[in-house]
Amino acid sequence: MGAPRGNDPVLTGRLRLTPVVVEHVGELERLYADPLVARWTGPWTPDAVREWTQGMARRWAEDGVGKWMAHDRLRGTLVGRGGLSRTVLGGEAVLEVGWVVRDELTGRGYASEIGRAALGWAATFFPELPVVAYTEVHNRASVAVMRRLGLHSAGVIHREGLVEGRPGLHAEAPFALYRQVLTMISHLV
Repeated sequence: MGAPRGNDPVLTGRLRLTPVVVEHVGELERLYADPLVARWTGPWTPDAVREWTQGMARRWAEDGVGKWMAHDRLRGTLVGRGGLSRTVLGGEAVLEVGWVVRDELTGRGYASEIGRAALGWAATFFPELPVVAYTEVHNRASVAVMRRLGLHSAGVIHREGLVEGRPGLHAEAPFALYRQVLTMISHLV
């Protein structure tokens, strides 16, 4: 068996993670129709889901990295999606880790499982790129996942998103930024 390739499925204790491809549109439409998922990521129209899916498939082809579909390893049922995206943040090339889990499956550790898989994948295939995560400051569940993954607070950034207590999207919403801190250990010889 050869070395793993970046687009090979990733297996965790409970999940099979496979790169998003255009054939996943139907599953993604179902995922983004969940009320809690839609609250943080939507609203999504069928055209928007199709466009996002096509874009993610292109990112895998062009960038060698992207989001995965997350399925239960035993039953094959949809759990969510997550993984990494290559982006530029404050002029620095980074990998952004993120996740979305079906409403009925939240609170069971799936987001952390997807995040841990993504951090391991990044260390294998893109060790030179820092990993960050961000979410609206009031998304306490995602902030808790970031902390469980060992990411450290790196301040607040502003981008389009939700503002607690105010309806709709806002151009300069505050997002909690977390970053992976890699400790370099040197040995004296």
